[in-house]
Amino acid sequence: MTFDQIALFVLFGTVFALLVWGRIRFDLIAFGALILGAFLGLVPSEEIFSGFGHSAVMIIALVLIVSRGLMNSGAVELIAGVVISASRGLSRHIGLMAIVGASLSAIINNVAALALLMPLDMEAAKKAERSPGLSLMPLSFATILGGMITLIGTPPNIVIAQYRSDAFGAPFSMFDFAPVGLVVAVTGIAFVALFGWRLLPRHFRDKPKQEGFAESLYAAELKVGEISEEKPLTVGDLYPVADEKDVAIIGLIRNGRRVRGFARREAIKSGDYLFVEGDPKAIEAFMGAAKLEFAGSEQHKGGLNNDALSLIEAIAPDNARIIGRSSFDMRLLYGHSVTLLGISRQGRRVQKRVRHEEIRPGDVLLLLGTPERLESACAWLGVLPLEGRKTGVMQRNKAWLAIAGFAVAIAAAVAGLAYLPVALAACVIFYAAAGLISGSEVYQSVEWKVIVLLGSLIPLGQAFEEAGNAQLIADGILALTSTAPAWVTLAILMVVTMTLSDFLNNVATCLIAAPISVQIANSLQVNSDPFLMAVAVASSCAFLTPIGHKNNTIIMGPGGYRFGDYWRMGLPLEILVLAVSIPAILLFWPL
Repeated sequence: MTFDQIALFVLFGTVFALLVWGRIRFDLIAFGALILGAFLGLVPSEEIFSGFGHSAVMIIALVLIVSRGLMNSGAVELIAGVVISASRGLSRHIGLMAIVGASLSAIINNVAALALLMPLDMEAAKKAERSPGLSLMPLSFATILGGMITLIGTPPNIVIAQYRSDAFGAPFSMFDFAPVGLVVAVTGIAFVALFGWRLLPRHFRDKPKQEGFAESLYAAELKVGEISEEKPLTVGDLYPVADEKDVAIIGLIRNGRRVRGFARREAIKSGDYLFVEGDPKAIEAFMGAAKLEFAGSEQHKGGLNNDALSLIEAIAPDNARIIGRSSFDMRLLYGHSVTLLGISRQGRRVQKRVRHEEIRPGDVLLLLGTPERLESACAWLGVLPLEGRKTGVMQRNKAWLAIAGFAVAIAAAVAGLAYLPVALAACVIFYAAAGLISGSEVYQSVEWKVIVLLGSLIPLGQAFEEAGNAQLIADGILALTSTAPAWVTLAILMVVTMTLSDFLNNVATCLIAAPISVQIANSLQVNSDPFLMAVAVASSCAFLTPIGHKNNTIIMGPGGYRFGDYWRMGLPLEILVLAVSIPAILLFWPL
């Protein structure tokens, strides 16, 4: 072996060891390896930062931004809302959640799909009085499986498609992954729904203990919009929606005054305000489901409503400017375009209207506005935002607009009218112009650590291939399977790739395995596409550990999982994926 080959093997071996160790951020490891490779002359100076301009990097970033826009519009909520029912049996619930999760993962990033569905799944577990650990792992696995169906569902598919473009001049198209991906996803979903959850440790089946800490409950005012005279509405009509969203209707305000002793049959009129109590996410969900508006929205028709809004929780210290005064006195809405939506007062109910209630030290305020306005308003009021207590406000009236924009972009890419990154970029611009994403959200939506990882490893991967290292590994695999048919070599490649993906980032695994797969195909003198497709599937199958895929990491805390819990369901699932994917690959992508 040459010096470059030895140095690259050592460099990648060190990178893998550090990634498995997990004490250093993976983006820093990858970027440090890139710089070291440049110092050692392994990466040509003109190609050091070429990875950051690679189309795969742009597609991943743009998909994440588009996913945020779809979530902000409530488009995804239209689909996801049907899955919450505490009355369903556990297998039926897991099966339905898995189908919805896999379907969403095929059209948006699978991490975004899990982020949306996880709170809904946990709410269903709470209502059914069972441990969320029984259903969160099947949901995570289903979103990973669903990402295999389309080009944009998961980063390994994007990497493989662009590698094929670099190697052979044409990428895989949007739905080239669908035949194999659907077979794997359907089989995997059937497994996790019917059998997989039963393999988890028995303690997850115990009734969960009541937690000592509860979310703060806020008293909030929600405005009633136009009501049709043909379909009169009563307070009682909204009780089922309120119960479903865990919100209590505690009052009705008409002409600026509380209606005393209101009953369920009390008619609701346009312009009334409902006085409700609940946590921020529940209030926001109820507002959308009941088609209500936030108090003060009439002041911003065509203005504030066109921007991406957020809810934040902020505590009022005793030296805050707003202490002893109300938000109406402070002209918070008119001066700062921020609405005081609710007040939480240490378990005591607010008696006056929210905007007219004098704020006391220790009150927690629920503020609504654009991120930029909220930041300046909090500083001006002297209140302290609570870390991690931010809730996005969906613009449900724009759901179909968001769906239409996304559908046009994908259709243009599939029809060959626009290059996929260009089509996705046009969709991002459309979302920004429509107010579905703010300027700050464009940057917040991107997982920059993944971008740095990918941008750093692309030139290293190219150097690894050009130095002949990929050929050396391919020769080793071929030596092990010299007398076996080609499909056995394909299976060995998938097993090796799956094992790496369980302990390393799936993008890093894909970047190394892709050139190896092509070298194996060339040596066997067979079609490279089935080997590339095998790497795409295997790179996404990280089911044995919580560190192989971000979705598995996300559910670890909320589900109460330990490191050793994942293999119980993950190992049979990986074996099942191998059993069904190899015949499917050979059927749809013949050697």
